[in-house]
Amino acid sequence: MSELNRNIGMQAFDDGASRRSFMTDAARTLLGVSCAGAMTNFGLNRLATAAEGSTPAGKAKNVIFLYMTGAMSHLDTFDPKPGTEAQGETKTTPTSVSGVHFSDKLKRLSKLAHGMSVIRSMTTETGAHEQGRYLMRTSYKPLNSIRHPGLGAWSTHVQGKQNPDLPPNVLIGSAADHPGSGFLPASIAPVPVSNPASGLQNTTGPSYLADDQFRRRMALSRGFDSKFRTSYDSGLIDAYDETYQEAVRLMSSSELKVFDIKEESEQVRKFYGENRLGQGCLLARRLVEKGVKFVEVEYGGWDHHDGIYSKLPDMLEKLDMALYALFRDLHSKGLLSQTLVVLTTEFGRTPKINENAGRDHHPGAFSSMLCGAGIKPAGVYGASDEKGHSVEDDPVYPEDFNATIASAMGLPLDQEFYAPNGRPFRICNNGSPIKELLA
Repeated sequence: MSELNRNIGMQAFDDGASRRSFMTDAARTLLGVSCAGAMTNFGLNRLATAAEGSTPAGKAKNVIFLYMTGAMSHLDTFDPKPGTEAQGETKTTPTSVSGVHFSDKLKRLSKLAHGMSVIRSMTTETGAHEQGRYLMRTSYKPLNSIRHPGLGAWSTHVQGKQNPDLPPNVLIGSAADHPGSGFLPASIAPVPVSNPASGLQNTTGPSYLADDQFRRRMALSRGFDSKFRTSYDSGLIDAYDETYQEAVRLMSSSELKVFDIKEESEQVRKFYGENRLGQGCLLARRLVEKGVKFVEVEYGGWDHHDGIYSKLPDMLEKLDMALYALFRDLHSKGLLSQTLVVLTTEFGRTPKINENAGRDHHPGAFSSMLCGAGIKPAGVYGASDEKGHSVEDDPVYPEDFNATIASAMGLPLDQEFYAPNGRPFRICNNGSPIKELLA
């Protein structure tokens, strides 16, 4: 079994010792000790050699889906092209996979490359942001007649909740253009958390009402709903009622404190990075730890048509720090053996630097990443050509990428589900899972 599988929770280990190691690493990094030293303790700085036939135990019970809104450049992150015009100003660093380089702004993640599966052969026909985001999240092109569900809604619809007191589907960040639950019940749409530092807002009764007054008003509201239902009984009303009851149940749950990242030590919060992406990843870890099935963390600002090299360094530092901390923390709590971490975006950027020192939209080739439960660590899967313009080996379309995630979760890809208009749909739109990556 690979070093990653041994060291980040694929087999039983001493959770207490691992947690102490995590805190030590956090302290070292915050005090300025090189991340390489922390990674040595993590056990991820050595090349992995997978044993014949060895696989992680079980399917992915949880997913943390990191979405980089705006089209993150593959050429300046996970698929640089040194020695070509497409390289731009990006310098590279060797990874723990022989012959594979990442951007030098991803030094922490480069040490974990052997434990991840970076897909360098993503491709799509869609070069517009809104349509690209919709396709990546649903596996379908947008239609005027219907809205398709996201993976979080599908997983809840098929597999139900893990924790009855918490929403199974959460979106941290901007909810703009998100498909939500699509044609599935509104009650399984992702619960939005716009700012991870603020947690879940409006979860208590109004401050000007005593608890008993609030309960009376809620009972009165239910009475009105009951009278309305006798005249207008429909599936839409049922969905509204279920959503309403879920909200009331959540407001009274003691589990709500999981949304408050201030319960974490300052040391841990700083280790993730004191920014929306870092704190979003920390909140995501807290949520999956408590049984939230699907957590999407949205982080925007990647649409670099101009000044790409004045903006990327800061963004990549935040990504490198947050994703490393997330892997490290999931490991320390024994959660990576049941959690699949996904990193993706809607398409790539052009190999040619434009006249504004930026890169334009490029659907022909881009990169995504999978790591954790249900996935074999392959280092790199697929390849783009020498300039990062087109896919050269093993093309992966958004529906194939999502089908791989869904397969790792154990979702039924061949089953048909019927929308209210009677049309049949399948999870991931007949996408083909990447069998070489499935554990």
